[in-house]
Amino acid sequence: MRITSTANPRIKELARLLERKHRDSQRRFLIEGAREIERALQAGIELEQALVWEGGLNPEEQQVYAALGRVGRLALLEVSEAVLKKLSVRDNPAGLIALARMPERTLEEYRPSPDALILVAVGLEKPGNLGAVLRSADAAGAEAVLVAGGVDLYSPQVIRNSTGVVFSLRTLAASESEVLDWIKQHNLPLVATTPHAEALYWEANLRPPVAIAVGPEHEGLRAAWLEAAQTQVRIPMQGQADSLNVSVSAALLLYEALRQRLLRDRLTKTHSTL
Repeated sequence: MRITSTANPRIKELARLLERKHRDSQRRFLIEGAREIERALQAGIELEQALVWEGGLNPEEQQVYAALGRVGRLALLEVSEAVLKKLSVRDNPAGLIALARMPERTLEEYRPSPDALILVAVGLEKPGNLGAVLRSADAAGAEAVLVAGGVDLYSPQVIRNSTGVVFSLRTLAASESEVLDWIKQHNLPLVATTPHAEALYWEANLRPPVAIAVGPEHEGLRAAWLEAAQTQVRIPMQGQADSLNVSVSAALLLYEALRQRLLRDRLTKTHSTL
């Protein structure tokens, strides 16, 4: 089947998924791009439909399209460039867009490991920032990212800016109070970032299991998070800028945790061989 009109009822229904309220109510979302779709497949995300503009496929997209053809019960729909542009959030739309069902992941089912490194993204308002935070968390080896309020995980911009990491990294969304209660329930030390802290971030002990909380740039973490934290840290600012992008802040904290843990493991290994 081929659809060329943006007024087609099926396309209009899919376009509604660009809005959060329709994603939430339908429990479905769109994935645009070969890399993102491929990572969704690898992570076991259930795809229901794939839309392809065959005239616009690059070599990477052609490979993923061929792989989609081998997925059982997946409807493949050929569309025009105009249809893809209607469903895309990119300046240059990809040649592939997939319709996916939201995975049922709940915070209650997650049990942190004895050496857990967890990032808590609190109240982030920009999908692009959350996507970049997920990428940093994945690169630094975080066990999980808990999204406490703010933008939804399956925004097209989150998926794109995370390069599909949102599917492979354990990423769980809940309200701020639910995430705080979960952290307390599991007795996880909480490290909160705030420009008003006395301690610098590299002075915190990030070697044991820990949850690191970062908040929106213009407001920072709410009082409830600062009060619940065992440690408050700040990132030194030497210039005129009074804040960093939250993804940069998250990356600094996570890589400092990784540095401390690698050093800990190296020392442990050295001692064990003595």
